Amino acid sequence: MAFDARSFLKTVSESPGVYRMLDDGGNVLYVGKAKRLKARLASYFRTTGLNIKTRALVARIDDIQVTITRSEIEALILEQTLIKSFRPPYNILMRDDKSYPYIFVSQRHDYPALEFKRVRQRGTDGRYFGPYPSSVAVRESLSLMQKVFRIRNCEDSVFANRTRPCLQYQIGRCTAPCVDYISREDYRRDVEHAVMCLSGKSEQVTIRLSEQMDAASKALEFEKAAYLRDQISDLRTLQSQQSVEMDQGHADIMALAEQPGGASISVLAVRQGRMLGARHYTPKNELGLTGSDLLGSFVSQYYLGHDRDLPPEIIVSHALTDQDVLESAFSEQAARRVRIAHQVRGHRAQWQSLAVTNAEQHLKTQLSGQDQMDKRFANLADILGLEAPACRLECFDISHSQGEATVASCVVFEAGGPVKSDYRRFNIEGITGGDDYAAMKQALTRRYKRIQNEEAKRPDILIVDGGKGQLSMAREVFEELGVTNIILLGVAKGTTRKPGLETLYIETSTNSVTLDSTLPALHLIQHIRDEAHRFAITGHRQRRDKQRRTSSLEGIQGVGPKRRRELLRFFGGLQGVSQATREELTRVPGINAQLAEQIYLALHG
Repeated sequence: MAFDARSFLKTVSESPGVYRMLDDGGNVLYVGKAKRLKARLASYFRTTGLNIKTRALVARIDDIQVTITRSEIEALILEQTLIKSFRPPYNILMRDDKSYPYIFVSQRHDYPALEFKRVRQRGTDGRYFGPYPSSVAVRESLSLMQKVFRIRNCEDSVFANRTRPCLQYQIGRCTAPCVDYISREDYRRDVEHAVMCLSGKSEQVTIRLSEQMDAASKALEFEKAAYLRDQISDLRTLQSQQSVEMDQGHADIMALAEQPGGASISVLAVRQGRMLGARHYTPKNELGLTGSDLLGSFVSQYYLGHDRDLPPEIIVSHALTDQDVLESAFSEQAARRVRIAHQVRGHRAQWQSLAVTNAEQHLKTQLSGQDQMDKRFANLADILGLEAPACRLECFDISHSQGEATVASCVVFEAGGPVKSDYRRFNIEGITGGDDYAAMKQALTRRYKRIQNEEAKRPDILIVDGGKGQLSMAREVFEELGVTNIILLGVAKGTTRKPGLETLYIETSTNSVTLDSTLPALHLIQHIRDEAHRFAITGHRQRRDKQRRTSSLEGIQGVGPKRRRELLRFFGGLQGVSQATREELTRVPGINAQLAEQIYLALHG
């Protein structure tokens, strides 16, 4: 079966990341990185403009796996790591490590420099930071570090023979340790701050410098305080240019994502602070285990009984039920302590969030696959007794906050999945706040009047979220408009409102069925209902926020931006305008008695 690029591209993230193209044997054909995964992968499947070699690669693709990263730089580093690991036939394979430049800090010299190193040498008396994506990135970081901390960049032979400061001192890029213009202790402090920044601890350095700046300001040392202020500003820039590898962090991160119809677990491996890649698993949850139990079972099977490298720390997305037991078993197997963590902070929280994002993306791709959608539509047709699967489904939902800014949503699914270009929202007006039945009636009337006039495509099935009441309202609208040949389904949540316990009403409130939680048809209904709910909530929040940002003066005929400014300036704000009498309003420049009366009535009814 040919790779379904159209269905795959619908689910791909816009985030930066790395993709692996696999053949039908599971072998890696090509590894690539992208600033925007969706746009990059879509370029492989355009109908024109591909060269012969690219077309040959695309013809062999059976699957594409993606790993989302935090930045394009991290994607570049991971790409190089995977290329060296898999050696794909369509990638350019380098024979050396020249694509991995480093920054080196010697620990032997009294006044060490920050040095550019092309190759990382083992056993050297010093510390390496990197790898960086390019020599340009290294030189930019070196330049910024020298600007912030004024660390020397000269060769040791030059340093040993200086008798007066060089140009770097004159331009404020060095403290001239070669001629003892700075003490060894102060220089070491600057080097320590630079090393902390290169190790990913620039926030701690910023806090230190902020404290020193406050102390200098209180001591009336304003020149020193200004210098420290500039250092802090430069450090903010540095934080966005740091290396992906920070020479710290040795952990596996495991995250679980669940949706009706499936689950996905992503495993990210981090070694020496650098992410080495991600693997995705789709366990079957036949027993209906909770997320914690399912992930705990997976973690146990992943390590125990297998010859796997157990890292010092395993970070998980859910609190595990048997965490203490697992920690003891892993520690015994590794002959050292192994910690399992759920509540983490800092860069470990970023890894955890990244693993969750990857799990959600992989699950979305799996569930939106064409085979999966075909099974769902076919199973729904069997349950409804249809001769052929439906081609088009529509689902409606209502959202408001205690009756405020009511919005109805309409989402559309076809055999290929969601058709977002056909989604619609309806701003509901002229009803009692909180009356969901009236809101549903208005939305359905507006939608299906257009369909009756052939201004929109006709669905095969209409799904309303809300059960008997909303189903009866939809039936009433259909009878008023003369709509026929559309199947009506109402979805009512169970007493506990948990997914999998819904009751489905078919055509009438007396014809109900409770579907097994494992049936693909139920997963399709849950998917489209949840999508309608999401789309309605998003629209409601946008409308509510817009209303709250909008001045009540807007919409009053004759009161444009200039007169609104004059009113607000004269009375000191909207509250003052609302409290003003008709006579007081006429005192505002440009407001006559007739307009004052109009404004007063608009604000007070």
